[in-house]
Amino acid sequence: MFTQHFGLKMNPFTKEISSSDIFMGQDQKELEARLNYIKSTRGIFLLTAEAGCGKTTALRRFCEGLNTGLYKPCYYALSTVTVMDFYRGIILRLGAEPLYKKIDMFGQLQQLISGSYHDKRITPVIIIDEAQSLSNGVLDDLRILFNFKMDSENPYILVIAGQPSLRHRLQLGVNQALKQRITSKFHMQGLGREELEGYITSRLKFAGALNTNIFTQVSLDAIHTISNGNPRLLNKLITDSLIAAYVRKSDTVDDEIVYQAHQDGEI
Repeated sequence: MFTQHFGLKMNPFTKEISSSDIFMGQDQKELEARLNYIKSTRGIFLLTAEAGCGKTTALRRFCEGLNTGLYKPCYYALSTVTVMDFYRGIILRLGAEPLYKKIDMFGQLQQLISGSYHDKRITPVIIIDEAQSLSNGVLDDLRILFNFKMDSENPYILVIAGQPSLRHRLQLGVNQALKQRITSKFHMQGLGREELEGYITSRLKFAGALNTNIFTQVSLDAIHTISNGNPRLLNKLITDSLIAAYVRKSDTVDDEIVYQAHQDGEI
């Protein structure tokens, strides 16, 4: 297989990678700085990115880096639910059994968050992923639910993450109040062309490659043009290109191989 051909112990371009081994491009560095800021201020953080740009991977790295003695991460990605189901899901992730009525669950959820912060000195970190699919009803309840002591304190960190359409949703009049309460926000752009060589080299070294000069500069141009720096698309195209080079018994990947791999890999 291509891994043996290029002296690799594994396919270095899969999503099965430890968060500590993630390539820290400009996107990741800036996002990490913003998340560290929200840790100190608490409140609501908005994260958006196109599908495949590494949003969920970055959130996993953030959660795994939290001190569990100071923070309680709660990850929630089931966004096509009713308001009641949403309340139940968050309460369960906070370690409690949900009550039956919405008004009771509202009070229960606020008490769980406030009690964790004030009594246990542990800040709940609630991450809602794929939030572009949340109904306006859930978005409106977020505004009310995370209002503590007449909006005078933030005993929580709430990360609302989703695709760019989420930002458009928040521009709607019905969601303006929630938008105004966002403390900080960030939009991920993917890898820049100047970062691509470093990314590929780091992944190849991670997989045990002795020779990391496999991709020509023109092939890197082609890869970035086709993928637009989207990590998920990058990984697939790079893997397809390595396979195509292996089939051709080539030790390098040029732009012709990249374009052929892209054409063969299109659905």
